[in-house]
Amino acid sequence: MDIEVLGGLSVRMNGVSITPTAPKPRRVLALLALHVDQVVPVAVIIEELWGAAPPRSARTTLQTYILQLRELITEALAHGEDEGCTAKDVLATLPGGYRLEAGGGTLDFREFERRAAAGYRAMAAGDYAGASRRLSDALSLWTGAALADVQPGVRIATEAKRLEEARLCALDQRIEADLHLGRHRELLPELTVLVSRHPTHESLQGQFMLALHRSGRRGEALDAYQRLRATLVSELGLEPAAALVRLQRSILMANTGAQPVHPAVAGRQFAEAG
Repeated sequence: MDIEVLGGLSVRMNGVSITPTAPKPRRVLALLALHVDQVVPVAVIIEELWGAAPPRSARTTLQTYILQLRELITEALAHGEDEGCTAKDVLATLPGGYRLEAGGGTLDFREFERRAAAGYRAMAAGDYAGASRRLSDALSLWTGAALADVQPGVRIATEAKRLEEARLCALDQRIEADLHLGRHRELLPELTVLVSRHPTHESLQGQFMLALHRSGRRGEALDAYQRLRATLVSELGLEPAAALVRLQRSILMANTGAQPVHPAVAGRQFAEAG
């Protein structure tokens, strides 16, 4: 079984899609896929579908959705060679809930975690070229927002947010590695878009300031700091982190002949502050 959630939902067996088009069966499959090889309690699925006030027919309706998924699985199994496997083996009923069995195949969210972890290890070892390469490889698995085509309930929304945070963390560290490698000018187009999307994300804003400064655009770097500070104060009632203040002072001092902070040092300071 091949499962993709880093973008639209796609679940395939033997090359055949078992992803339903109807919103609620699709949501059931998404929840089971996020917890593949684990039992998902009936109560959890019902809460995901109907919230805190499910209809009296909730369990019966859920059973109908499970039946619909098993029909899709049966069609996909017909294209395989394992004649002894049934839809109930793939989507199993267990005491209290249901379990989707991966049975091998690819799970893009777990592969992302594996590749990102390799990137973080390279980063910690000071192998910035390796970190940039491995984190870029991890990020290449994303084709859009997590479960972008699923109407989420509370639990799927929480899982999607967790995945998006993991994506942002990997992106932040990949940019940090590229800064260590002196790729400041190359990063500016990407960072310009990112700081617009994440106006209060201090790490990205600091990386943008550093890339601007090291590209000879000191005034724009200082303007970026002032915009961030105004946004943080007005929206969150917070001042910028200490690492950002140090970076701003370093950029200011660079015009007076003082030794500016090396990008690698500024990057470490910023990472430690986060």
